[in-house]
Amino acid sequence: MPRTSQLLYPQRDPAPTRPAATVLLLRDSAEGIEVLMTRRAMTASFAPGAYVFPGGGIDPADAAAHRHSTRRASQSDLHLTQAIAAIRESFEELGVLLAHHDHGGYVTSEDIAGLDRKAPFAAQCAARGLTLAGSQVFVLAHWVTDRDLPRRFDVPFLVARMPEGQSPVADEAEQFDPVWVRPSEALERHQQGGFFMIFPTLRTLERLQHYAHVDAVLQACESEAPLWTSCPRAGLLAGQESRFMEHDSPYGELALTSPDGQIVHSLDWQFEKPALLLKNVRRLTAPNPGMMTGPGTNSYLVGDADSGYIVIDPGPNDAGHVQRLYEATGGRIQAIVCTHSHSDHSPAATPLQALCAHRPPILGLASRPTARPDAQFTPDRELLNQELLILTGNGLKHTLMVIFTPGHAANHLCLLLLEDGLLFSGDHILNGSTTVISPPDGEMTAYLDALDTLGAACEAHQIDFILPAHGHVLGAARQSISQLKAHRLKREAKVAAAMRALPDGTLNDWLARVYDDTPPRLWPVAMRSLQAHVDRLRALQALSQA
Repeated sequence: MPRTSQLLYPQRDPAPTRPAATVLLLRDSAEGIEVLMTRRAMTASFAPGAYVFPGGGIDPADAAAHRHSTRRASQSDLHLTQAIAAIRESFEELGVLLAHHDHGGYVTSEDIAGLDRKAPFAAQCAARGLTLAGSQVFVLAHWVTDRDLPRRFDVPFLVARMPEGQSPVADEAEQFDPVWVRPSEALERHQQGGFFMIFPTLRTLERLQHYAHVDAVLQACESEAPLWTSCPRAGLLAGQESRFMEHDSPYGELALTSPDGQIVHSLDWQFEKPALLLKNVRRLTAPNPGMMTGPGTNSYLVGDADSGYIVIDPGPNDAGHVQRLYEATGGRIQAIVCTHSHSDHSPAATPLQALCAHRPPILGLASRPTARPDAQFTPDRELLNQELLILTGNGLKHTLMVIFTPGHAANHLCLLLLEDGLLFSGDHILNGSTTVISPPDGEMTAYLDALDTLGAACEAHQIDFILPAHGHVLGAARQSISQLKAHRLKREAKVAAAMRALPDGTLNDWLARVYDDTPPRLWPVAMRSLQAHVDRLRALQALSQA
C-alpha cells in the first residue's frame, strides 16, 4: 500500500457495517422475468424514496430459527440465517411468506391474514405448523455498502420464486407501493426519472435482465457462492458523483487516491494539468486520444519538489504536452525514462530534455532491429534489469526498480515504485483494452513470460496498484495480472481451435472465429495479435516434435 505520508487527503475510518439481507422475489411472465419491488418511506434513514427489494437487518432470532426451516445440504449456517432474515423481512414489509404447511403446500393469503407482522415471527409460524422455506432461497450477490456513506450494511442479495396464491401488501410504514416489474422496464423508468433506485439495485437489475426465466436464475445460484461481490467506490465525473464496481475501469484509481472512500477524486480526462494520484505521483495525459491510445498516453511524474522528478513515458512529440511536463516539474527533472520506443511514448524525451538546463539523462532500452521505422529510440544510457533509480529529498526516498518486460515491444520495460507499492506498466498492461502484440518486434511467449515476471515481482514487493500508459489506475495488481494471462490463454485456445478446424486456412480465415466477440472494426488490429499467437503455437509445436 502507498505510504500514509503520500496520500492526498486525511483518512478517516468508514462507518462500521451491519449485517442485513434482502431478497428478490421473482416470477415468470409472458414478457420475461418480473421482480417484486417496493418504495421506501421518504423518512427512511437509508435510501429514502428509493424502489428496493424487501429486506432489512439480521436479528439474533433469525439464527435461532434454523430448526423451523428447511435447508439444502450445501447451505451453510450463515446462508440459512440470511435466508430466514430475508423471509422474515418480506413478511413484515410486504406480507409475503415463504413457508410450507406440514403437508407441503405453500401458505396462502388466508394463512398470512392470521399472522401478526409485528409479533415474534418464527414462533408464530411454528405455532401454526408452518416451516420456513429457507432451502428455496439462494444467494445471488454480496454487496457491502460504499465506504463514504454514514449508514453501511453487509448484505447478501438473495433470490426466491414468489409463492403462488399470495399477493404483496405493503406495511405502509417502511414500505409503500409494491409493484411487479421487469428488470429492463425498471431500468428504463429509472433512466426517465420516475423510478428512483440506488446503485446496488441498478447493477443487480442490469445483470438480472439477461436471464430468460426464473429457473435460469436459480440454477445460476446453485453453487452457493455469490455471482459477484462488491463494495462500490465513488468519484467525480463532470463534477457529479458516480459509483463504480470492482470490474469498472476507475475503481482501482479511486482505491489509490481515496482508500477510505471519500468522494474527492475527479476521473475526467483532461490534458491541461496533471491529475494528482499521490503526493509523489502525478499523471499528465497527452492530447493524443484514439483507438490505439484510449484517452491518451499517460506521462507520470514521480517525486516531489525536494527530490526532483523522474518522468516516465514523456509521450508523443507534442509541443504543448512537453511544455506542460516541464512546467509541472519546475524543470527539476532528474531523469526521463521511456518504457519502450513506440511513437506515442518516447519522441517527447529529446525536446523535454532540451528544455532543462542540466539536460537530464534519457533512460531506457534501445530499439531492436525488429522495431518499426517510427519506433527508433536510442537512450543516453541503457538501464539494467532490476536497476534502482532513487530520488531523495527532505528525508523521503522514492525508489524505482527496473523490470525488463519484452513482448509488446522487444525493448519494453516496467518500473516498480517500491515504497508505495506501484507498478508503472507502460503498454504491457492496459486498463480497458488488451495490449496488441505485433510481430516481429512483439512476441507472444515473451509477453506471457513477462506477465509471470511481473506477477512474481508484485508478490515479492507487495505491489497493489498498476499505473498503465493508457487508462485509469488498476487495483488488485496480482489478481489483475493473473486475469490478464488467463484471458490471453483463453484467446490462444480459440486460435488453436480455429487452426484445427481449418488446418489449411489463412489468418483471414481464422480471424472471425477467434475474435467473434470483438467488433469487426477492430479486426485489423486484432490480426497482429492473432499472428503472434499463431507464431507461438507453431513454435511450441515444433519444440514438442524436436
